[in-house]
Amino acid sequence: MDADDARPADADVAADEVDPEAIDPDALLARVGFDPEANVLTRRQAEVLALRERGLRQSDIADYLGTSRANVSSVEASARANVDRAKETIAFAEALSAPVHVEIAAGTDLYDAPRRVYDACDEAGVKVNKTAPDLMKTIGDRAGDAVRGREVRHRLFVTVTDEGTLRVRKP
Repeated sequence: MDADDARPADADVAADEVDPEAIDPDALLARVGFDPEANVLTRRQAEVLALRERGLRQSDIADYLGTSRANVSSVEASARANVDRAKETIAFAEALSAPVHVEIAAGTDLYDAPRRVYDACDEAGVKVNKTAPDLMKTIGDRAGDAVRGREVRHRLFVTVTDEGTLRVRKP
């Protein structure tokens, strides 16, 4: 499956079926307040993401922008990688101020994670409003491929804010 097929078929719209105002990248970016000076995305990356979010295929975006589909695919991949890095940066910054930090080593049984989190929260005087099964599910879901079954396959960092919000990061 190529990147053009990554979106559901009913979300793909040919460029000639879209209202011209809806496809105007300048209008789209202005409407959402894109500021290239304060953003991790280049203007071209923002354009491509905005048009893709409107359901356009990469080939239609390429035609509209006067470039190749391969170039649009490359720009989109770079944009999505930049967004992922920005999300990780935010998670890291939030983790710095979190009062609870728990490292869960690779090879740990996921069933041991709640006790470790609860112990660290007790020590910091932070309440977690999750049962042990809910905590294991949250860690497993947020860890993605770092957890398989009950095994933590890659090191994880679990942080808990003063409000009890749990964040799971893979380094």
